[in-house]
Amino acid sequence: MAENTFRNSPKEQIESAPKTSFKFPSLKMSFLSDTRVHFLFGTFLLITSFFLLVSFTSYFLTGNADQSIVEVTSELSLLEAANQTENIFGLFGAQIAHFFIYKLFGIASFLFIPIFFLFGRKIVFKSEIPYQNSYLRTLSFAIIWLSVFVGYFLNTFSVKSKFSYFGGSIGYEVSIWLNLLMGWGSIVLIVFLGIVYLVFNFNLIEEKTEEVITETTSEEEEIDEDEEEESDLEEDEEIDEDYEPSFEVHTKEELTVSISEDDTDEFSFSVEKPIVEAKKEFNNLSLEVVDEPIKVEAENLNNTDYASENEGSNHYDPTLDLSHYKFPTLDLLKDYGENKVNVTKEELEENKNKIVATLASYQIDIVEVKATIGPTVTLYRIRPADGVKISKIKNLQDDIAMSLAALGIRIIAPIPGEQYIGIEVPNIKPEMVSMHSVIASDKFQNTKNMDLPIVLGKTISNEVFVTDLAKMPHLLMAGATGQGKSVGLNAILTSLLYKKHPSQLKFVMVDPKKVELSLYSKIEKHFLASIPDSDEPIITDTKKVVNTLNSLCIEMDNRYDLLKEAGCRNLKEYNQKFVERRLNPQNGHRFMPYIVLVIDELADLMMTAGKEVETPIARLAQLARAIGIHLIVATQRPSVNVITGIIKANFPARLSFKVTSKVDSRTILDTGGADQLIGKGDMLLSNGSDIIRIQCAFVDTPECDNICDFIQAQQGYGSSYELPEFVGEEGGGNSDVDLSDRDQFFDEAARLIVQNQQGSTSLIQRKMKLGYNRAGRIMDQLEAAGVVGQSQGSKARDVLIPDEYSLEQLLSSLNSKDY
Repeated sequence: MAENTFRNSPKEQIESAPKTSFKFPSLKMSFLSDTRVHFLFGTFLLITSFFLLVSFTSYFLTGNADQSIVEVTSELSLLEAANQTENIFGLFGAQIAHFFIYKLFGIASFLFIPIFFLFGRKIVFKSEIPYQNSYLRTLSFAIIWLSVFVGYFLNTFSVKSKFSYFGGSIGYEVSIWLNLLMGWGSIVLIVFLGIVYLVFNFNLIEEKTEEVITETTSEEEEIDEDEEEESDLEEDEEIDEDYEPSFEVHTKEELTVSISEDDTDEFSFSVEKPIVEAKKEFNNLSLEVVDEPIKVEAENLNNTDYASENEGSNHYDPTLDLSHYKFPTLDLLKDYGENKVNVTKEELEENKNKIVATLASYQIDIVEVKATIGPTVTLYRIRPADGVKISKIKNLQDDIAMSLAALGIRIIAPIPGEQYIGIEVPNIKPEMVSMHSVIASDKFQNTKNMDLPIVLGKTISNEVFVTDLAKMPHLLMAGATGQGKSVGLNAILTSLLYKKHPSQLKFVMVDPKKVELSLYSKIEKHFLASIPDSDEPIITDTKKVVNTLNSLCIEMDNRYDLLKEAGCRNLKEYNQKFVERRLNPQNGHRFMPYIVLVIDELADLMMTAGKEVETPIARLAQLARAIGIHLIVATQRPSVNVITGIIKANFPARLSFKVTSKVDSRTILDTGGADQLIGKGDMLLSNGSDIIRIQCAFVDTPECDNICDFIQAQQGYGSSYELPEFVGEEGGGNSDVDLSDRDQFFDEAARLIVQNQQGSTSLIQRKMKLGYNRAGRIMDQLEAAGVVGQSQGSKARDVLIPDEYSLEQLLSSLNSKDY
């Protein structure tokens, strides 16, 4: 075979070789789509803008000297010309500046610099240029107009100086032509053209207009001349092309898009698809921008629920102990200025077009679109044509997000109680909702019918959201780190401090992280409650947390006993009876304030204490509503081992900031959506079957500190509100065990436990060969004697006796006692 191969000529070998086809890869497309090429091109534009700025500026200082050199460069050597050039960027800078300024547009050439800079910045930093087309149009017109205007002025008045080239060659030649053609009328024409451009481009003369844009399958736009005067709103031609596949079947139908603007700054648009026989009309839904909250003077913020009702009567007034207490004033909160909606009409129209075009590409026809602007997101209500499945639109969530280039969108399919599908799209410039604005709102000030009013922020319709914590009745909060959970807690606490007197409300604050709620320790003698002999007003130690929770359970049982004796069903009825002096204090009756338990990080408590924390929290969540004890529990880890079924079942109100996964969203809200939030206070509130999207009000730590300082400076109670003492947690033993009837193996078991320093029932079983029941009884006796601590679930008990010598002393004292 080898010989035959070498006998053939090279030509014969080539002809006998198998025919294969080879195609070169498309280098053009891959090169243009390379992100590295984009970055380098954008950087080149930025450098060019800087180069032009420096060269042009230097040209006005050294241009006269460099002009003679630039014009005779061909006659000089390159080195000689470069040495004689005075421009900062040398010969090349002088040539570029001479070309743009002297031969083209003069001083107007400076307007090329922002063009290069804006597009370079857009490519490098991936940032959109607002009103891009308008910028280009304006700069292009300004370059030509300014060159002609300056050139005409210099030529007409025969300005012969070093500034004669300010208009450039183009301005100079055009001005000569205009002067020959019209004489002095040229300046009138030039100024008039500038005014015309300003009027039409910037809409200086505003009128109430309505533009109806009709799209047909031939892609021609026809505007009815009998309608109102044409406005300056521009339609995106790319979207017009995208509409075509969706409507090409209906050759005799038209798609009408209407946009209107009235004097109340309300915008509305609708997409209507007429039927061939008769046009089908739909009512537009206005994009309402909620007016600024009604400002209330600081001195009018005081809440006088009891003082105003009981003034001049024989009723008991619980506020008399602190009769001179003043509520926090509004100036303690930072005013960030007027909060106006930053969503433009162009942004609304662009997003609407992209949504409709994306759905049209999947053969989904839309007959109507409405929008509602919120501080963070805008809700687009779309109504699909008859026969379109809702699930088909819901499955396109990622496609719509990609077409809008949005951080994350949420689809509500359908909107409860409406014939629309909701698409929530983040605003390009979200509004910051300040605590100052929502506290000063009329809606928050007029909350006399709410027992514990809290303001969380603004809804998607830009309305202040105020709710009653007593009606929730408990709140479960979750959110990933840095998404606004601590700010949300501060907003709730600030709301209550602005509305409630110290005699009406007490807080029990649990902060395992030790730093989040520490600033509220200043108001210990006004608003905080704690167990007796508590060292710190804010509870941080896990063991004290368990004691405090059990103490709250005792307080709950005591309050229920008082309600039972008074014949009342809830705390509000009981306090009303006591205020009206229908209950005798000598029988143990007293005015009972609301108690709000705030736990900042539940996950840490569940990890360290487990069942010891879960059980009292579950009891309080199930029973404490009627007697005025309400829980606010927050965690940054909404997993099933933290938010257990027992806890979750008794928290109907749940608040979720942005979480990292859909699993976490379903754990906290029982539905998805929290993973699609945009962060920075964006949250979902679920109360029953309704889910509301809210932008949390921002209250900074210095603002909370100012409020606490204001309250601390006033007279308070002698100490914090004392909760009942919980007996049995310290190493005092089990009171139900009779040590006079100790097991005969008690001493031996005690020595075994101390020697091994392990308080385990299974250790007694193995080493002493006893049954489980007997070993358990011995362990209870050891606990009662103070040898071991309390049960810790599956963990071994703590051994309280350090050595055998101390144990022998304890045993001898027990044996010497007469039990």
